[in-house]
Amino acid sequence: MKKTASANIIISDFPDPDVIRVDDVYYMVSTTMHFMPGCVILRSYNLVDWEFAAYVYEKLEMTNGQLLMDNRGIYGKGMWAASLNYHDEKFYVSFVANDTHKTYLFTSEKIEGPWERSEIKGFYHDMSLFWDDDGRVFVVHGNTDIHLTELESDLTGPKKGGVDKVIIQDDREKVNLGYEGSHLYKINGRYYNFMIHMPKGKMRTEGCYVADNIEGPWTGGDVLCSDLGNWNSGVAQGGIVQDKEGNWFGILFQDHGALGRIPVLVPVVFGEDEFPKFEVVPELSVLDNNPGYKYAPLWSNDFTNPAWQWNHIPDARGYTLQNNLYTIQTKKVVKNITQAANTYTQRTLTEKCAGSVVIDASQIGEGDFAGLAALEGEYGFIAVTKRDGKYYLVAAEHKTKNEPWAMGVFDKDPPTIIAEIPLKSPKLELKLIFDLTRAKQQVELLYREKPGKGEYQTLSTPVKLRYTLDQFVGVRFALFCYSTKQAGGKAEFTDFNYSFW
Repeated sequence: MKKTASANIIISDFPDPDVIRVDDVYYMVSTTMHFMPGCVILRSYNLVDWEFAAYVYEKLEMTNGQLLMDNRGIYGKGMWAASLNYHDEKFYVSFVANDTHKTYLFTSEKIEGPWERSEIKGFYHDMSLFWDDDGRVFVVHGNTDIHLTELESDLTGPKKGGVDKVIIQDDREKVNLGYEGSHLYKINGRYYNFMIHMPKGKMRTEGCYVADNIEGPWTGGDVLCSDLGNWNSGVAQGGIVQDKEGNWFGILFQDHGALGRIPVLVPVVFGEDEFPKFEVVPELSVLDNNPGYKYAPLWSNDFTNPAWQWNHIPDARGYTLQNNLYTIQTKKVVKNITQAANTYTQRTLTEKCAGSVVIDASQIGEGDFAGLAALEGEYGFIAVTKRDGKYYLVAAEHKTKNEPWAMGVFDKDPPTIIAEIPLKSPKLELKLIFDLTRAKQQVELLYREKPGKGEYQTLSTPVKLRYTLDQFVGVRFALFCYSTKQAGGKAEFTDFNYSFW
């Protein structure tokens, strides 16, 4: 057995989980928004420890937005809330992308791929793909009004003459957020659809509706309203899964401020009335299908490790990648880091983590910025810049002018420089130290002019961080180089070092 003292299984930004078990192995898919490669799948043998298994695609669509050619990108959009299935010895991943307004379907005989891509005609928000025992296939989807749509057997689109109806409706007058995030199951002959919503005056709450017939009638209500992590944010959508001994568990997510949306594990019990109950317990005990297995960490110092993703589709003309060397050469002029191509990112992991990197910025151009960022909607960075032929080290921050829950906005302003010093050499070591506890939510910006030698120096006061929906992601380490005057500048990054404190 595997025991864990907390419901938080991964203290990192892996939102919208859907989870399945295939024999001894659990697989979990998570939203990756605008990051590439995208649609990450994790693997576990015990539901507590996880490692990278695959990305479903390297690139999704070669649009101006996904390529960042329009200097707006697809922040807050991209792929959302995938449905993960295993049916007739084949894996299925399906999701919508909110920039292309398409529904994508990827299939593979192996979780590692290769994945074959197709499309399902229509657009199905927070979809749950479902095969019934009679071979009919459906998708449950929607917000506030939850729809059941029958698909053609080849999954190309809605079935002509098939079921297409609203099966569950939330009360718009009583909620700030209506039902969404459907996860449909058939258990012991009955149909269960798990969703989340936010009743007025309450946190986000997990609900479940049950039916004896897939077309209804559906009845149900709330099954979990709990502040699991003392963040006053309740829980949000996710799936349930059964272990080999018949026990059920839910993997949902919870908002943890700038750190992002964190997967949580909660036992699920079906009572005598066959209605599920989520149990909040101080300690979990789960079956371990592979005791002693060594999991690869969800962080890495190796630039070729799957822990790293690009911000949008990278421009192959402007980077080189090796295990200990990442080089960026700019190909366009921009105003800020969010418009810059080839920014290379890695999630923050735990509330107290740090990362350092050695940068050689000797080949940047006039007006260029190259460095290490704490990247999300409201970001901070430490970087080398060049002005009047001289090199300077700067600390910068960006605060959004929009409300934190505003979507569909983009950053078009230059960052604000909050500290600056002249440099003797453009080759030095930069470091970020995150304190993402609820009380702090900040990052420290540090440096040392001789890489690997001496004490780190603080460049500015800590930069405050905040989760906002313009990017809709947790804060990340980001290596970047961008030009504000003339393209062609170049920066080299080596010796990344991830640490915890």
